[in-house]
Amino acid sequence: MQIHAINLPRFVIVGSEVLGKVGEILKKLNYEGEILIACGEGITKGVAERIEINLDKRIYSVHKVIVKDSTYEEVDMVSRAIDEIKAKIVIGVGGGKTIDVAKLASFNRGVQFISIPTSATHDGISSPVASLKGEKGSISIMAHPPIALIADMELIINSPRRHIISGVGDIIAKFTAVRDWSLAHRLKGEYYGEHAASLALMSAKLVAKNSELIARGLEAGIRVLVEALISCGYAMCIAGSSRPCSGSEHLFAHALERIIGNRTYHGERCGIGTIMMMYLHGGNWKKVKEVLVKVGAPTTAKELGVEDEKIIEALTIAHTIRPERYTILGERGLTRDAAIEVARITGVID
Repeated sequence: MQIHAINLPRFVIVGSEVLGKVGEILKKLNYEGEILIACGEGITKGVAERIEINLDKRIYSVHKVIVKDSTYEEVDMVSRAIDEIKAKIVIGVGGGKTIDVAKLASFNRGVQFISIPTSATHDGISSPVASLKGEKGSISIMAHPPIALIADMELIINSPRRHIISGVGDIIAKFTAVRDWSLAHRLKGEYYGEHAASLALMSAKLVAKNSELIARGLEAGIRVLVEALISCGYAMCIAGSSRPCSGSEHLFAHALERIIGNRTYHGERCGIGTIMMMYLHGGNWKKVKEVLVKVGAPTTAKELGVEDEKIIEALTIAHTIRPERYTILGERGLTRDAAIEVARITGVID
């Protein structure tokens, strides 16, 4: 039986106007001293400043670094900053790239990490996995989950609509990710954790059920999405890998990113991937498409702003992205003819 450690966030706070809770969390962690805040260049810099204002200057000395992209160079930059100020806690404030860079840099230096997302684009806000840009597209790296997560609903609700749509796409992807994981267990003997799989699947079902509320931008719906993203992070912690949340649909998303670059959102690509992979699994792909349409997510190449040929190419190379990860795509992937058929039947291409 495979053995892995289950490392979970200790504190999770979700609500409006909760940025002031950072000081309380630090006290519960019995921490005093140097703090490094990693943030973006725009709105998130202002959020970082709000956090700094609320911290007791007699106890904490706050330093800030600006993260410009999710690259190894930025991880090295944050890692050096940790060394220079001798920080034992890093606070990541912002979207996916800032959270991922802060997460990996803190892991590399063996210090704690606090996640403060300003948008709900993907499940990396609470997971132990960091996604970085490599020469051939995004790569996933196991790091550690945040010791604490503070999600301010006011910030997230007021984030760009496209961020919410991306978050929905990343959650809906769990419908096929769990199927792929179960398939790998049955055919390849891979470890399969029913609890982690059920948690990820429940998150996807709840987001689908509340898609109307999410589409209307209501706090009740957005909160369901945020809590689902957090739950999926927990599922990965329990599984010891990203398996319950990342399958063939993610392979397609990463393959498409490799081809066209980062001009579409990760969750948007995952959503379209889920439609096609659900078809391959023989599941209800029309229901997946219905949920995505309801929230305003792209479900066709045209809506995504991508040429049909790029979709076909991504489908044919998706199995090569993580060859060690068995999915419905198999070890040889799809032929060009099969890829065209899948994309056309599901309406992704004309």
